[in-house]
Amino acid sequence: MIVHRTSFFPASRQIVFTKLQRLETLQQIAAPYATFTPVDNGAGSIWKPGSTSSFRFRLFGLIPFGTHTIHIERFDMDVIQSREHNEHVRIWDHRITLQDMGDQTKYTDEVDIQAGWKTIFIWLWAKAFYAHRQRAWIRNLQSDNR
Repeated sequence: MIVHRTSFFPASRQIVFTKLQRLETLQQIAAPYATFTPVDNGAGSIWKPGSTSSFRFRLFGLIPFGTHTIHIERFDMDVIQSREHNEHVRIWDHRITLQDMGDQTKYTDEVDIQAGWKTIFIWLWAKAFYAHRQRAWIRNLQSDNR
């Protein structure tokens, strides 16, 4: 099942791309729906093509949900593509596209989720998670502009 969500971010594509490179950005925009704690200190601090990072993943910061592994296939100003998985979700393929709109960025998350019989439940959570995540992105970028 696929989650697809698009928003317009109040910042240039360069600013969004720079923030995407930092683990702290993921941690800020994911909370409180999810927390990502590196298994290896420093893992994922800068995302690069070919890199693989593992995180202790908790739903809502409380419920252990295994070790989440993120393998970056592509990371550039247009597209970020990762292949992800954990003990509960065998496929979590995430594609972020960034489109320059002048003083804004059209930002799209597209995630293919395959988790067997759990897929529908994970997909429902992911729909809420990505809606939250994009709202958190917008708040983060707006606070930078103040």
